[in-house]
Amino acid sequence: MPCLHSYEICGKNVIHIRVTSRKNKDNTVVKYVQLAHNVRNPKTGSPQADVLFNFGRLDRLDMDALRRLERSIRRFLGEPLDPAQAPKPEFLSSRPLGGAWFLDLLWRRLGIDTILERWLKERQYRTEVERTLFAMVAHRALAPSSKLKLEKWVPEKVVIPGLPSVDVQHCYRADGFPLGIPGRR
Repeated sequence: MPCLHSYEICGKNVIHIRVTSRKNKDNTVVKYVQLAHNVRNPKTGSPQADVLFNFGRLDRLDMDALRRLERSIRRFLGEPLDPAQAPKPEFLSSRPLGGAWFLDLLWRRLGIDTILERWLKERQYRTEVERTLFAMVAHRALAPSSKLKLEKWVPEKVVIPGLPSVDVQHCYRADGFPLGIPGRR
């Protein structure tokens, strides 16, 4: 049984159907269905329902009349009259996240990202070298194969946080980066 259905669009209150209850002297509860919208009380600042239309008692409600109203609204909006005729959601893609997410958390907890960013600060790379190095490490751990396969693995097979795709040339540049660090040979 419905209670309060209200939706807010762009910060504006929209019309909703609400059910109110009233207790009779004999302790029976009578429910009423109303079309309303919320307005702010100017004195208290709290929202209160402004009833636009009373449909009447729930136990005596003409449900067919509500269905006709729904069809009329759908027709006005240009939507299919039968919800079963509505366009079905289209599945676009799915990629696993768990393994890469775990490795990314470990990578960050160990401070590898911070160390690399500090070393990279002096260089003027236009690519995400730290993320590319992480992708190479994650690729070895989760689906070991060549750097050429990494180029397809990142955008098609896995979600690497902060790296939607990778070019194999960026992998070769990132792979050579640690060799240029002072004191590293």
